[in-house]
Amino acid sequence: MRQHPSTTPVRHLTTWHIVFVIVAAAAPLSAMVGTVPLAFAAGNGAGVPAAFAFAGLILLCFAVGYAVSVRRTGGNGGFYASIADGLGRPAAAAGGYVAVLSYNAATIGLVGAQGYFTRLVLASHGIHVRWEVCALAGVALVAVLGRREITVSARLLALLMVGETGVLLVLDVAVLARHGSSALPAASFGHQATGTGLGVALMFAFVSFIGFESAALYGGEAKHPRRNVVRATYAAVLLISLFYALTSWLAVGAIGAGKVRATANEQLGNLFFVLAQDYLGTVGRIVLEVLLCTSLFAAMLALHSAANRYTQVLAADGLLPASLSARHPRYASPHRASAVQAALDMAAVAVFALAGLDPYADMTTSMVGLGTLGIIVLQAAAALSVIGLLRHGADDGVGLGQRLVAPLLALVGLTATVWLILGNYTLLTGTDSAVVGALPWTLPALALSGAGYAWWLRTARPETYRRLAGLDGDGRTAPAPAAPAAAEVSVTRPD
Repeated sequence: MRQHPSTTPVRHLTTWHIVFVIVAAAAPLSAMVGTVPLAFAAGNGAGVPAAFAFAGLILLCFAVGYAVSVRRTGGNGGFYASIADGLGRPAAAAGGYVAVLSYNAATIGLVGAQGYFTRLVLASHGIHVRWEVCALAGVALVAVLGRREITVSARLLALLMVGETGVLLVLDVAVLARHGSSALPAASFGHQATGTGLGVALMFAFVSFIGFESAALYGGEAKHPRRNVVRATYAAVLLISLFYALTSWLAVGAIGAGKVRATANEQLGNLFFVLAQDYLGTVGRIVLEVLLCTSLFAAMLALHSAANRYTQVLAADGLLPASLSARHPRYASPHRASAVQAALDMAAVAVFALAGLDPYADMTTSMVGLGTLGIIVLQAAAALSVIGLLRHGADDGVGLGQRLVAPLLALVGLTATVWLILGNYTLLTGTDSAVVGALPWTLPALALSGAGYAWWLRTARPETYRRLAGLDGDGRTAPAPAAPAAAEVSVTRPD
């Protein structure tokens, strides 16, 4: 992950810049509109808010453990660096390739969703445009922003995030104003919370957090990486979990705890639009529709930014073509990686369009399903990596609770989530296609290829191997671009 000083990114990002980027990746409005109704219908109905709260607690445990890796790695390289820290270089290469695939797949899925919903919203106002045109326009704008410095994207994402969360908060207030305390039914955190369908509800809850973990990718562009990245991760988990739990709880109150499952089955993706029409009127519904499109674009931009940073880091370490590691001479952005990924997104649009496949039912569900599974697998691997530091005798003065208890709880929860996703993959993707059902096998295949390539490098190119994931020749942490605080030390990592 070393770079020539002239290509070192400028450190402009603050904690709140990173929070805006990673919360936008989670796409709160898209999660509420697209995921919560499915959790109501196929999960535990009125108990879904408790599922969000539980998922938030597990992911907070993950963030507590992940902070150990972030402080050791300098907050750069995301899962690639974190996995190397506790599990070694071959595991890091495996994780790096899985990360590139997963974030690119999720981005492609969001491209399809953005094109699909933008076409529908425009058509409802008498403007008829093909979904491919809407999708390609979104990708083109992402490509332009991906070329610029990350702070430009962060400011835009902040504006879009305020819009999408703002409209849902207005809806929340309207529900509270009409129903008072009955808008928060106790049943959601009582017997309904552990009712039939809890596993499915938890699956959809964890899926809705995807993107928050990407904070560590921006360590190289943060003013104070070890501090900014850790604080941003904590803030993102807390904000997202509180927002999801509260908004879904108020939706239960607005519908009625006894009717929420049947109503969600009937309305599905229209559920929140019906609520907006009822509580905010036609103008509120239209605003919600428009902001859904901007929410999808924001998530697409945020995940594109995460994906191209993984590509840039792996290319700098010799795991991908070296030309993709280049940074823009003026903006210090990974512009070549961004351009290649934008071209990949456009190619995906062309393939799905020419095949006559549906942008949402085929493109979005299959690609987001694959990306989601891969990212949760990476989260579990990162939690395991923190625990692995104990085996290697690493000691940064961190207590056993942060180094063992928190990541162990996260590992159990995330492993259970992977099992739930695999067991309900047809439900998550919305299709029983054999091709889509086989997509999860690409993850272990790619992981094995990455690990095998790293082992080959160990013999064929030992200098390259020794420097994978920011390690120098003696297996110690490579110097971070910015000087570490006095209390931060460089410690031995596993081979």
